[in-house]
Amino acid sequence: MKRSHFIALLWVAMLLGALVWSTGCQPPQTAPTGYPYYSPGGMMGPGGMMGPGGMMGPGGPYRSGGQRVSMDQASQIVADYLRDRGDPDLEVEEIMEFSYNFYVDFAEKSTGVHAFEVLIDPYTGDMYPEPGPNMMWNTKYGMMSGMMWGVPSLSSPMTVNEQQATKYAQDFINGYLPGGKADEPERFYGYYTLHILKDGQIYGMLSVNGYTGQVWYHSWHGQFLSMKRFE
Repeated sequence: MKRSHFIALLWVAMLLGALVWSTGCQPPQTAPTGYPYYSPGGMMGPGGMMGPGGMMGPGGPYRSGGQRVSMDQASQIVADYLRDRGDPDLEVEEIMEFSYNFYVDFAEKSTGVHAFEVLIDPYTGDMYPEPGPNMMWNTKYGMMSGMMWGVPSLSSPMTVNEQQATKYAQDFINGYLPGGKADEPERFYGYYTLHILKDGQIYGMLSVNGYTGQVWYHSWHGQFLSMKRFE
């Protein structure tokens, strides 16, 4: 077996364990703000097997100190990536800074559909695909892209609409973050991603499968710090 095939199978085996309604979440703890939060360090979290600095993560061991990448530097990393990729149909929608990473949302200009999600290590500047729904549910740009799990082809429309996705997200939030609210869903290929709001501020993110309605909480971000939107 080729090394590349072995690594791909290893990714699949580890990610499969998290492909359920709520196993993307760690048990809620109490943050300094008094709100519950979902700690990193599990299978998908920073320091875990799939996180920055973990077995498959870039950048070496996760560092809690040192010089962080600024929002301007993260924006330049994204601009350099778009230039090097050379795809005129791709654009960046937003960059969100969390305590454990920067989150970047790319979209297609021609369709208005969100394309894929990436993370930037806040200390090394390494960019890599976001784990979870971005890799497992994305039917066009993801790791699976229809070759496993019985994922529908791109010609098959999602059976969960935006209103239903919002309801599924809110039902999930009600059970794990009382008082939290699901923001408007952003449509990707095969799923939706939504911001979670608490007291009018961004608290975190989750995704809803566009065919099954399954909810996957993004447990790998940490606390929200800032955001930059692109017009």
